[in-house]
Amino acid sequence: MTGEKFQEECDVLQRFFNLYCSSNHHLNTTEKSIVYRYKDIDYHLQLMLCDECMKLLDYSVMKLQECPHTVKPKCRKCPNPCYAKTEWRSLARVMRYSGMSLGFV
Repeated sequence: MTGEKFQEECDVLQRFFNLYCSSNHHLNTTEKSIVYRYKDIDYHLQLMLCDECMKLLDYSVMKLQECPHTVKPKCRKCPNPCYAKTEWRSLARVMRYSGMSLGFV
């Protein structure tokens, strides 16, 4: 995966998680500025998330960093899914809610 694609994926995750966490039952959100590293380049995200959403976002970015595909497929169509079932269900809930709200579907 290219650095541009990684940045694009991180930007989508940032938008989706910020919307999901702020629009749902999540309390105790804090503003965070996070830096993720991919291929020796730092990517910055501005987030306003609760601890639960932050943990899931970290997991998602970790899996994104480890993606073995040169051309990254959509996770739901991946021939070798890397997400654990519990995290997959949680992320699907975030993506479904935010994707519909932002017009991605």
